[in-house]
Amino acid sequence: MDNLIAQRVAAAQANENPFVVTKMKSGWLVIGDVQPLMGYCVFLADAIVTSINHLSTSDRTQYSLDILRAGDALLEVTEAYRINYETLGNSEPALHTHIIPRYASEADEKRKYPAMMMYSWKYAPKFDPTVHGEIVSKLRSFLNA
Repeated sequence: MDNLIAQRVAAAQANENPFVVTKMKSGWLVIGDVQPLMGYCVFLADAIVTSINHLSTSDRTQYSLDILRAGDALLEVTEAYRINYETLGNSEPALHTHIIPRYASEADEKRKYPAMMMYSWKYAPKFDPTVHGEIVSKLRSFLNA
């Protein structure tokens, strides 16, 4: 399977993915290369499968625990009031989950709906280590403690 997710997992395995926050048991937590909401991350399953349904029960459990732990870390290091988890796979058919911090400061008309629908991903700020590097460091510290 050759798609963007598989390419990014291969780059992470080769220590060549600049967006890696940390390796977790079932995959890689990466900071989003765009930041429509501060701290937006993606969890990339290291087993390249098209769906969570293709994992064994124990692998599904580990994957779920890892994404929830990443969400806990985001709650700890940002001012988010909740975390949205979106496992889609329609345009990139490899298991990955968007982990999106949501903020009370968002406009009501945006906060009530999925971020994928309400924010411009095309025009979102690009990841910038000088702006977003502190979040990456804090996430790493939380998850590797």
